[in-house]
Amino acid sequence: MNENNTITDQRLVIRVSRQSLAFAVSNPIAVNKVEFEPYTVRSGISMAANLREAFNESVLLGRDLRRAQLLIDSPVLMTPIQEFNADDAALLYHHAITGQEGVEVMHSVIPELNAVALYSVNRDLKLVVTDHFTDVRWLPLMQPVWTLHHKRCFTGNYRKLYAHFHDHQLEVFSFDKNRFRFCNCFDSNRTNDSVYFVLYVWKQLAFNAETDELHLSGHLPESEMLIEQLQRFLKKVYILNPTAEFNRAPVSLIKGMPLDLVTFFARK
Repeated sequence: MNENNTITDQRLVIRVSRQSLAFAVSNPIAVNKVEFEPYTVRSGISMAANLREAFNESVLLGRDLRRAQLLIDSPVLMTPIQEFNADDAALLYHHAITGQEGVEVMHSVIPELNAVALYSVNRDLKLVVTDHFTDVRWLPLMQPVWTLHHKRCFTGNYRKLYAHFHDHQLEVFSFDKNRFRFCNCFDSNRTNDSVYFVLYVWKQLAFNAETDELHLSGHLPESEMLIEQLQRFLKKVYILNPTAEFNRAPVSLIKGMPLDLVTFFARK
């Protein structure tokens, strides 16, 4: 097959957070096997409008790609897989998470965790995507990160709490074998707030400060101060290094690529 055709047939990954856009695609002839393009969004207009403009400005979006994978950052409601009913999903989501208007509720099954993640996609954004691509898949932004940490949680004999930082948010979660024990998201722009949220959940789950483990990942704000403050209260604090985690896989060497995207491509 012609190399250009191989690249054209790839699935473009579009990462949509609350305040940023980024695009990536596998490319066997690229230096790191993946092309990554962050996009500077304009404030004051919707993310759908920003994405519409990006199709006129982005190098990757300007290619003749027909398939897309969306990673969507929106509030998530986790439900046990045994209790999931697609017909009731939207009602349940809007009852639990208020203030979501002009959205379509979608779901993603996570069989290894016996859970279904309910999340929302802005309808205007979805229309922009489906207008440009014939084959679209959707995932909550955090799903690759949940899966990554779940696979790591079986090492050792002590309980683990995970704190993942991205887009001025702090995701805190823990597992009990093949289930979520806790999963929540906090807005966090300040180190002191992040420390408070982590320690609050730690206490709520009755973890042991001497033996249980806290694992940090993502873009840590003021990392030295954050770690120093956490180590005042917790003995075992670890930081995930993507380059080491993925054995120096080329995608893990791309500067500025968020862990969710690194994991999405490295685990393929």
